[in-house]
Amino acid sequence: MGRITDAVKNLLIINVIVFFGTQALPEGIKSMGNMYFPLSENFQPYQIITNMFMHADFQHLLFNMMTLFFLGPLVEQALGTKRFLQLYFLSGLGAVILHMGIKWFEYQGIIAGLDPSEISAVANEGLSILNSGRNYRGELGELNYILNGSILGASGAVYGVLIAFATLFPNMKLMLLFPPIPIKAKYLAAGLIALGLFSGVTGFQQGVAHWGHLGGAIVGFIMIRFIWKLQSLR
Repeated sequence: MGRITDAVKNLLIINVIVFFGTQALPEGIKSMGNMYFPLSENFQPYQIITNMFMHADFQHLLFNMMTLFFLGPLVEQALGTKRFLQLYFLSGLGAVILHMGIKWFEYQGIIAGLDPSEISAVANEGLSILNSGRNYRGELGELNYILNGSILGASGAVYGVLIAFATLFPNMKLMLLFPPIPIKAKYLAAGLIALGLFSGVTGFQQGVAHWGHLGGAIVGFIMIRFIWKLQSLR
């Protein structure tokens, strides 16, 4: 990896500052930066952007920032700073759109079998129940997760950068951490996409926004291959 580039450096700084700067805030205030379902009373339009800079814990932050640190500079050098920032934020937006789109279809399917009073109760009381570490059973619990759960993190944007890297440098070998073996970027990207699809469909690894990861990856690939029509560089 060459020198760290300007956009990558500033994104790293902002994400780290936001993470540590919000640790002392009450949970109710800190979570206002997360992205909530658009029909939730907790939703605010600014969350479309702020959720990209929020992280659940240090491990979440570390994984995203390490990926950005190691792969981002080569992508920024290939695209230029302006295009790189477009890639980053549009991938983050794509993550929100796909995740919330899937949740919208799930929401429609759930409310079709519920009474309006049950839906109203979940909307009004569900957040406090989740915050207490509990939840309803069955469809009411699923509805509560949709209405009062949230997504956060730079993962969608970072997945866009990762897929852009694999599209531009498909044969470049990357060293995995676990297990510590080299793998070509195109195979790593294919494996992550396959895992994301499997997890999203089966519900494997609950609490991870797999569809958001895939949304960011899709946008990253489309922008490199079809919008900017860039070819593999090596």
